[in-house]
Amino acid sequence: MAEGILLEPVAREKLLPEASRVLRLEVALPQIRAVIAGETDAVALQATLACLLWEALPQTNWCGFYRRVGESQLAVGPYQGTMGCLRIDFARGVCGAAARTRSVQRVPDVHAFPGHISCDARSRSELVIPVVNQGELRAVLDLDSPHLDAFSEREAEILHAFVDEILGAPGVVF
Repeated sequence: MAEGILLEPVAREKLLPEASRVLRLEVALPQIRAVIAGETDAVALQATLACLLWEALPQTNWCGFYRRVGESQLAVGPYQGTMGCLRIDFARGVCGAAARTRSVQRVPDVHAFPGHISCDARSRSELVIPVVNQGELRAVLDLDSPHLDAFSEREAEILHAFVDEILGAPGVVF
């Protein structure tokens, strides 16, 4: 399965109905698990997840990780999409809020979010999931979309559980 995952082709940045997006995740996640089975290196996992989630989530214009690199700072990690912000302080933006609170941030309209950082002016909604391993915040998974409200509560729940399962596992080496 090293060549990727098998999904119905969908145009990049197309916003499918929620039921179709959830079904697409349900089809993709077992395939992604098969691709990464046995891998314990966090960077290899993040790079592969960024690539394969990019395929699974066509509504995104940015899909990737920001790694914790200090007491209250994130640095860009493996991703797909246009250039990301190089560094994000925990006090700023949606990624900073997820890192600071260690809680999922689902933002239907980023322009209504106080302190939103605009790395790509086309982004209109965002989903950020904290990556916690052995009680420590290690990174955040950041998903941006050019559509308003492009990520549902159900997608957030599915992706949060998946990130916890894969990157929260005790054997993952950060």
